[in-house]
Amino acid sequence: MSEIVSAIKQICEEKGLSYDAVIATIESALAAAYRKDYGEKNQNIKVEYNPETNGTKVFDAKLVVEDLPAGTEIGEDTITITNEEGEELRKFNPKNDIQLKDALEIKDNVELGEELRFELPTKEEYGRMAAQTAKQVIIQRLREAERDMVFEEFKSKEHEVLTGVVQRREGRLVLVDIGKTTGVIFPDDQVRGEVYRTGNRIKVYVKEVRLSSKGPEILLSRSSDEILRKVFQMEIPEVASGLVELKAVAREAGSRAKVAVLATAENIDPIGSCVGQRGARIQTIIRELGGEKIDIIEYSDDLATFIANSLAPAKVESVDVNKDARTAFVKVAEDQLSLAIGKSGQNVRLAARLTNWKLDITDLGGKVEVSSDDDSSIAAAEGLVEGVADELKVESLKVESSEVGTEEVIASEGEVEVASTEEKPKKVKKTKKTKE
Repeated sequence: MSEIVSAIKQICEEKGLSYDAVIATIESALAAAYRKDYGEKNQNIKVEYNPETNGTKVFDAKLVVEDLPAGTEIGEDTITITNEEGEELRKFNPKNDIQLKDALEIKDNVELGEELRFELPTKEEYGRMAAQTAKQVIIQRLREAERDMVFEEFKSKEHEVLTGVVQRREGRLVLVDIGKTTGVIFPDDQVRGEVYRTGNRIKVYVKEVRLSSKGPEILLSRSSDEILRKVFQMEIPEVASGLVELKAVAREAGSRAKVAVLATAENIDPIGSCVGQRGARIQTIIRELGGEKIDIIEYSDDLATFIANSLAPAKVESVDVNKDARTAFVKVAEDQLSLAIGKSGQNVRLAARLTNWKLDITDLGGKVEVSSDDDSSIAAAEGLVEGVADELKVESLKVESSEVGTEEVIASEGEVEVASTEEKPKKVKKTKKTKE
């Protein structure tokens, strides 16, 4: 193996480039150097380089094109071919193009679009400017090849989950090292309240990979619903193998998520498979997502059952569906209404997104009604629920007092206390303080 071949292979290992890509870069550099010292401007010079012998062949390459109109004079400048209306049809560059009739005189059976190569004398020495040009071409082409390789590698990983290391923050952007390049998490793709410390290992979803003038741009996400799907596939073997299917996912990143699962084989508990022994599997996923709470819901082909399951931990009394309006009317007990709504309407909102149906929830008494897509009704319902809850607490205490017979509820300055007596219950009068 020659020293040149060894050097090329070393470059390939360091840069992660293919052998052919480096050879092509060297050939482009030699062509640029030859054109600089011995060729003409815009001349299509091609070089074939053999690293084993360190030998080169130089060619003047021309593209076979259609014949020019009769009487067209060919000079050194580019010729523009137009129609009768003066519209441009094509251009003919005598330095890069050759007419079909002229090409047939050189080679039989030549076709339009074929490239003819005319060998030029090889030069042993190049000037300082040519050498500098070759150096610049090599550096530029190697960078381009490296960027193209990185782009192709991560383009194939688009819509997948990778493990990266938080590199740094630049303003509101988070830069993550994902191996051969750095990805970026924009503010909209970050989880609210999540802290990204330098050196932390995090899982990120490859949202988009695009090629810009500065190289490949890898857009990452921590808030996407898809990251939850992918993490489930990574951490739960039954999901990865298809024994358990994720039917739907709804997520409010950093706070809570609902996942609907379905067993595709008999004797498989979909919820138990996802939770794991003593909750080990689901806890791993929760840690990966920064402590985000996850509700695992069993999917059902029966729409009413699925909607009822989606509102867990609330217990649903009945579900009536209107397929035309794609609305489900859900009734729950008064003591279950707050659970069905959730904090700031989160539970009903996630359930609506999970089922892809509008949910209207009412208590059995018909006093409180809330819609999943109406924030004002959710806020109003929360106020009523709080008032009902306070009343229920007082009533429960009164019931306990009457049943036991030895306790009496005493209201004193807005507080509720329970006083115990061994004998008969004694009434305690509320006294007012008098000014001295």
